[in-house]
Amino acid sequence: MAAQDIEYVEFYAGDDRPVVDYFVSSLGFARTAESVDSGSRSTLLRQGSFQLVVTTGTGTEAFLEAHGDGVADIAFACDDIDEDHARAVAHGASMIATGPDYRVVSGFFGVRHTLVTRRANRGTPPGRAWTPVAAPTDRPTGHVHLLDHVAVCVEAGSLVDCVGSYEGAFGIPKYSSEYIQVGDQAMDSIVVRSKSGGITFTILEQDLEKKAGQVEAFISRNGGAGVQHLAFLVDDIVSAVREYRSRGIEFLSTPGAYYDMLSERLPDIQADVGNLRDAHVLADRDEWGYLLQLFTRSPYKRNTMFYEFVQRRGARGFGSANIKALYEAVERDGLAAG
Repeated sequence: MAAQDIEYVEFYAGDDRPVVDYFVSSLGFARTAESVDSGSRSTLLRQGSFQLVVTTGTGTEAFLEAHGDGVADIAFACDDIDEDHARAVAHGASMIATGPDYRVVSGFFGVRHTLVTRRANRGTPPGRAWTPVAAPTDRPTGHVHLLDHVAVCVEAGSLVDCVGSYEGAFGIPKYSSEYIQVGDQAMDSIVVRSKSGGITFTILEQDLEKKAGQVEAFISRNGGAGVQHLAFLVDDIVSAVREYRSRGIEFLSTPGAYYDMLSERLPDIQADVGNLRDAHVLADRDEWGYLLQLFTRSPYKRNTMFYEFVQRRGARGFGSANIKALYEAVERDGLAAG
């Protein structure tokens, strides 16, 4: 038995109103239910097959003091929660809470995991009393189909152990690995993916033999390891980015020289280069097909978490050239912010 899919992601916020507004007004998520209990409030948002819970109030204080606004729980849909819970604890996870239809255990980068029973249709997250909320008729349209992957930054020296823990505790095996070097900075990355494909983590670690870079900077700002970004799958990334930008979403920029070389590097998409340049979208390919991506700026006070939009034209990986381009874009954005 093993974890198979991401049932939902829970985000802790000091003030949930701007976070919910970001997802609803800008990204087109639907606010579908609310739970209020003993000084805490949780809002359930949905788009495509992805569910996001935004929580504020009682129970979030320690996380927020340590990390600021960010992902506190990634819930796994499992074939057998009792067997999977026992497996996780046997491989080093700590038991946090248990209920009739869920188990909560510690993760291996400061985020917990709620284990729920896998089912055909995702329901409301367990352990809370939810009140349905009618979606407004004038809600903006959205482009998100599902959560493509979760990117995580861990402390240097812990990458291999973290990957081994996820394979042992949750049955999520290693899928691929990559070493990325940009100038005098570098990082290692390992992708773990469930057998169903419903859980994909890209786990990143700074190479300490090189100059300190973005992974270490994120960990410093975040107060430890954690989720760096959530990546959402869309059908038409150029249309999505143009629409989201018009609603106030800020994206990282890409220099014109990137597109000057793109036609030569990827001649099969030459006809698309003008639109990609206009939208600042990155392009790459692997042995299966093409990948288009773009990344937002972090909308949070600590400049930690951000979001990615992905369009896959057959590609199954993450694009080596795009990872390097993202790194460079974050560097430029950091210098500009400084």
